[in-house]
Amino acid sequence: MLTSIASYLSSNWLEAAGFLTTLIGIWLTTRRLLICWPVVLVSDVLYLIVFYRARLLSDALLQIFFIAFTLYGWWHWWRGVREEGEVRVVPLDLAGWFIGIAAGAAGSFALGWLMVRIGAALPHLDAALASYSLVGSWWQARKHTANWWLWIAVNLVYIGEYVYKGLMLTAVLYLLLVVLAVMGLVDWSRATRTANQIAA
Repeated sequence: MLTSIASYLSSNWLEAAGFLTTLIGIWLTTRRLLICWPVVLVSDVLYLIVFYRARLLSDALLQIFFIAFTLYGWWHWWRGVREEGEVRVVPLDLAGWFIGIAAGAAGSFALGWLMVRIGAALPHLDAALASYSLVGSWWQARKHTANWWLWIAVNLVYIGEYVYKGLMLTAVLYLLLVVLAVMGLVDWSRATRTANQIAA
């Protein structure tokens, strides 16, 4: 058993490194700690390589956008900490919900069309997951609690995709990310209630 695990990790060390940095980065995000962003940046780069090698081209492309969003989120959170002394959660209004869901749907169709033409694996499913992941990343960078609801839904579907593609370690990672998303939802919702009580 241990020999099999060691063998798997040695032949999939890049995926294992991505697994570890993603897990740590998202846990730090649930705690609203600014250091989450450089850790997440490392995981973005690692998974860019992993997904490209697996021909999950939508996910590989997604990592490039994640890198951009990670840099933006790092800057946006840092500015908030500098001005307010902490990372404060910002409510997402109903219009923001509708715009995010519509943008995710539009991106799913556009990216799916492209992925079919370049021969990506699971082009439509992968495109939809990638598109809504971008919405989740934007909401996270903007400090909206709604990001955790979206990540729970997206990551549950990702688990099945990665099992199908044989990326078992990544499938386990996304199962853990669902748990972390629930933790993030609880923590950020509590922070919102506390801020509302202080304001009142």
